[in-house]
This record gives sequence, structure tokens and C-alpha cells, in this order.
Amino acid sequence: MDDTDRELISLLRDNAREPMVALAKKLRLARATVQNRLARLEKEGTILGYTLRLKPAAEGPRVRAIMTVAVEGNRATEVLAQLRGHPAVCALHTTNGRWDIVAEIRTDTLEAFDLVLNAIRRIQGIASTETSILLSTHKV
Repeated sequence: MDDTDRELISLLRDNAREPMVALAKKLRLARATVQNRLARLEKEGTILGYTLRLKPAAEGPRVRAIMTVAVEGNRATEVLAQLRGHPAVCALHTTNGRWDIVAEIRTDTLEAFDLVLNAIRRIQGIASTETSILLSTHKV
């Protein structure tokens, strides 16, 4: 992957529906060249797929939170497998430092949020957690 590929990926991160002609113009390349680069990045597995982002208000009232998780010993793989299967967990990240895992959680109500927190805290291998509710989003 070269600088042009990285620039193409950056443009697609901003708008994955950007027309090929517009991408080519921004990259100062021929449309066919951009198409070939994009096809290669997809074939190599660098680009795994495309998705959409909604502004937070579009989903309606939701409770969103970040939970940091400390894992007992070397049980991170087991804990990640359990968290990965939970429908309220929408993103997982492993980290270094005090916390081993960061999980983004979404529920429709505070009551549902409480149930999710209790369920996650009962997962075998979790030593402790700390959770912060996300109040507002400033960059999507």
C-alpha cells in the first residue's frame, strides 16, 4: 500500500459513496486507475466492506456507554468471545494499561442498560469494570 492508496482510503472514510470520477479528480489520477486500485485493495482484503454512519440523533433516544474491563489472568480470549456475542455490545477494543478491554454498549432504555451491565459483570474472567455513559458526540 502506497501513499495514493492511503489517500484513497482516507477519501472513502469521509464518504464511501463518493463517485469514482470525483475520487479520481481529487487524487489527480485517471478514473480507471482509481477503479483498479480500489479493486486491488478489495481483492487483497485491505478493504473489507463498506458501511454507513448515522448521526446519533437519527437512531432515536438510546443509552450509549463505554465500559472498560479488567480481565483475570490470561482469560481475555474467553471474555472477548462472551462480549462479542452480546447484542448490546457494538464495538470491542483490546488495550494496554489498567484496562484490558474497552466495550461500547448501546441499549434503548436505562433499565435495559442496567440489565446489560449486570449480565456483563457476571461473565467468568472479568475482574472489574468501569462504565461511563456517553452524553454527547462531537465528531462522527
